[in-house]
Amino acid sequence: MLYMILGEDVENSLSARQAARPAHLARLEALKNDGRLVLAGPHPAIDSPTPGDAGFTGSLIVAEFDSEDAAREWANQDPYIEAGVYRSVTIKPFLQVLP
Repeated sequence: MLYMILGEDVENSLSARQAARPAHLARLEALKNDGRLVLAGPHPAIDSPTPGDAGFTGSLIVAEFDSEDAAREWANQDPYIEAGVYRSVTIKPFLQVLP
């Protein structure tokens, strides 16, 4: 089943986010290579694809996992958590309707 993983950033997370980004992206690439990643990306803090120093307020991942517990276990190992980027993570089942 698909699951939505929504990470909400702490204030002023940009430097920690940048430092942990390569490891974060490597895990997403592994999901992609397994054919399990639907989409992933950050939420810019301002209405711009390049927010610069404004940074980001969080991230959204939609991917396939065997269960909600498996999605939570995967999310709990995200480098952004270890780096202190996320203040909270929400995981919910997701039904893709379109496209």
